[in-house]
Amino acid sequence: MADGEAAEAATEERPPLKEYEGEGITVTFEPRRCLHAAACVRGLPQVFDPSRRPWVLPGAAEPSRVAEVVRRCPSGALQYRRRPEDAVPEPGDSPTTVRRASAGQLVVRGDLLVTGAAGERRETRVVLCGCGASGNQPYCDHSGPCAEPDGDPAGER
Repeated sequence: MADGEAAEAATEERPPLKEYEGEGITVTFEPRRCLHAAACVRGLPQVFDPSRRPWVLPGAAEPSRVAEVVRRCPSGALQYRRRPEDAVPEPGDSPTTVRRASAGQLVVRGDLLVTGAAGERRETRVVLCGCGASGNQPYCDHSGPCAEPDGDPAGER
């Protein structure tokens, strides 16, 4: 495979990412990683409303408040970038924490480098598959025993 073909294949493997721009902050959403914990909806319903299109309106609250609520997303499906673009990205928790949820997922927070189908990615929050059944490895997608209600990381940080 030529270098150009390899780069094109890697680009195709990148997960779909939706961006929502607001004054001073951009929120990104990776649907395949969303575990529907609803921490965003409970935290800022005026910004995060799944019944509305677009469902994320970052300009409906102060950027610092939006960032605070995005950091509650346990799966990392929601991320943010402060603007201007050269502003510091979302910081990872320090020290890094790893916790096994009751259904087996690993809930990890910190300055992370995760290797998956799309290559290496810098992360601050992830819920990693612990059962091996996820179609979105290494991330949990609730397609195996992780789908059990007692394994839901929604209320956990």
